[in-house]
Amino acid sequence: MADSKASLSIDGNVVAELPILKGSAGNDVIDIRTLGAAGYFTYDPGFMATASCESEITFIDGDKGILQHRGYAIDSLAKQADYLEVCYILLHGEAPNRTQYDEFKGIINNHTMVHEKLVHFFHGFLPDAHPMAMLCGVVGALSSFYHSDLDIHAPDQRMRSAHRLIAKMPTIAAMAYKYSIGQPFVYPRNDLNYAENFLHMMFSVPAEPYVVSPTVARAMDRIFTLHADHEQNASTSTVRLAGSSGANPYACIAAGVASLWGPAHGGANEACLTMLNEIGSLDRVDEYVAKAKDKSDPFRLMGFGHRVYKNFDPRATVMRETCHEVLKELGIQDPLLDVAMALEKVALEDPYFIEKKLYPNVDFYSGIILKAIGIPTNMFTVIFAMSRNVGWIAHWDEMLGQPGQKIGRPRQKYTGEINRKFIPLSER
Repeated sequence: MADSKASLSIDGNVVAELPILKGSAGNDVIDIRTLGAAGYFTYDPGFMATASCESEITFIDGDKGILQHRGYAIDSLAKQADYLEVCYILLHGEAPNRTQYDEFKGIINNHTMVHEKLVHFFHGFLPDAHPMAMLCGVVGALSSFYHSDLDIHAPDQRMRSAHRLIAKMPTIAAMAYKYSIGQPFVYPRNDLNYAENFLHMMFSVPAEPYVVSPTVARAMDRIFTLHADHEQNASTSTVRLAGSSGANPYACIAAGVASLWGPAHGGANEACLTMLNEIGSLDRVDEYVAKAKDKSDPFRLMGFGHRVYKNFDPRATVMRETCHEVLKELGIQDPLLDVAMALEKVALEDPYFIEKKLYPNVDFYSGIILKAIGIPTNMFTVIFAMSRNVGWIAHWDEMLGQPGQKIGRPRQKYTGEINRKFIPLSER
């Protein structure tokens, strides 16, 4: 029900009365669904002022630095819950009790293996294929293995698909990495937690045992949690749009992977490492800081400030603590990590950065952590996709469970030719 109405006047004449709707938080929205009947569409490239859906999953207030999943603050979740608990919250709307959590964890553990036929898919890729290309292709191919569970209108089948995707994504991601470096695939171990198991599949080899560091595993788990969902971003909107057509869940998640692959969306932490490589050494930090301050210089510091968060990134505080824990434990001597820490010091102390709120964001710290752990930059976006996977699934499931769901069909402002006479080729 509308709380109030907005009137659209054109040339002094009211052409439409549009309901104004309130959510539980955030901006009010003007319901423009009847505007077409008046002969008008809205024009909003990038949908920057358009609410494309109604959702109960994630709330963001960028001005205040708020990110909440189902009402739970992100810093509380990152510090007090593990990734699987966050997955449960995103899917079910409430924090699980011990019995619910153990049952959910058991279900995920029982789905970590992939069909052995799927192993052969990887051998169709060239050895230098990008891991995101492999992830996109193999995730989409999962639909060919679960014909009996593709009824998107059956809630129980949608949830089984969700469980499979959460469980198998780390296995597929690790397989993409192993294939890219020519090592044998490593099977999952159900005695390890989610983050430990991923690290095991990434770094263990048949020739010798691999011991997972608790500090590194905790850092990995927090990276998963802090990237689990972020409201209606490009990849989530892609999943929803694909899902609105009735496409199967694996095709929808593969579409999300493809969208995230774009450097404007999922490449931020990789861009941070590229920047650190460009700077190269501590003696060049001042030079590049000066370049960043120079408005006439095209150079920009990557990983500082955030498009959504105008005050501070609530995820960055937790990630900063975790970053320093990892670097302290591993004791890695790496010039690029030294450069990163020098840049962090500048951003936290220099008046220019403080005034413009160019604080280190979650991508800055997660990129440093992943490099310190030994994960190559071409796997950064794969890990982002693995983390965001549950957010995509939660939004897909929510959308299909809402009454009156319609296929997405954005409109356009046409600027091309009109009413042209076609002349047959023989007469031209």
